[in-house]
Amino acid sequence: MSGLYDLLLGPFIEFAFMQRALLGAVLLSISACPVGVFLMLRRMSLTGDAMAHAILPGAAAGFLLFGLEIVPMTLGGLVAGVVVAIAAGSVSRLTVQKEDASMAAFYLISLALGVLIVSMRGSNVDLMHVLFGTVLALNNEALTLIGGITVLTLASLAVFWRGLVAECLDPLFLRSVSRLGPPVHFVFLGLVVLNLVGGFQALGTLLAVGLMMLPATAARFWTVRLEWMCVLAVAIGIASCVSGLLLSYHASLPSGPAIILSAGMIYVVSIVAGTRGVLATRIQHHSHRTA
Repeated sequence: MSGLYDLLLGPFIEFAFMQRALLGAVLLSISACPVGVFLMLRRMSLTGDAMAHAILPGAAAGFLLFGLEIVPMTLGGLVAGVVVAIAAGSVSRLTVQKEDASMAAFYLISLALGVLIVSMRGSNVDLMHVLFGTVLALNNEALTLIGGITVLTLASLAVFWRGLVAECLDPLFLRSVSRLGPPVHFVFLGLVVLNLVGGFQALGTLLAVGLMMLPATAARFWTVRLEWMCVLAVAIGIASCVSGLLLSYHASLPSGPAIILSAGMIYVVSIVAGTRGVLATRIQHHSHRTA
């Protein structure tokens, strides 16, 4: 019994830094995973990755001016993310270029610029902190920020739920019957940026999108109902965070990559064993052929 306690409960009960890491990761899962579901259903999964890198120059500028301070880096990342989202959207609407291409262009520029800015002042350790985060070093200020983002995200999803669902299913229909189409789109992009900024505190710019997208893509192999998909994505996200933190603690591994790899393992299992996964599809196909 004591072995089970030491393996599963002890790290979270005995160490305050593990408690803060778990709280921050759980809050991020509750907030970011439903946003990831909508990103996936809108076929914008790679947009989330691009936006994660888009916040890097702003966060790097905050680091250049104030060091590893949460508020300046967060505000800088938020401004940079909003600017890139608006710029990419504007380019796609005013030119012949599609939004994914313009987003990719801005993402590459942002990534290079952000790394350059961090390198101007910081060391390789600082660059690793910005790129991969430090979930085990979350303080009360970071937890307050992540908690605020979680509350704002859940409130926005509750208010704009029907509009978000309608835009996922048929954005042209929504625009034809309502003027909510463009506002809902930009509100949604704002939620993506907010959650990536929150995830940046814990997982860095390179891994923040992982907690947003991997649980969402795994959940789709288990259910077709949107509400349950969001709930299941949150559950998978929390399970990934718990298992990743425990793996990080016991095996002395970097916590951020351990969390994302845990989510990746659940994704692989879901592909194979999910109710809409490979095995279920093959069994169903075989039963239809023999019927």
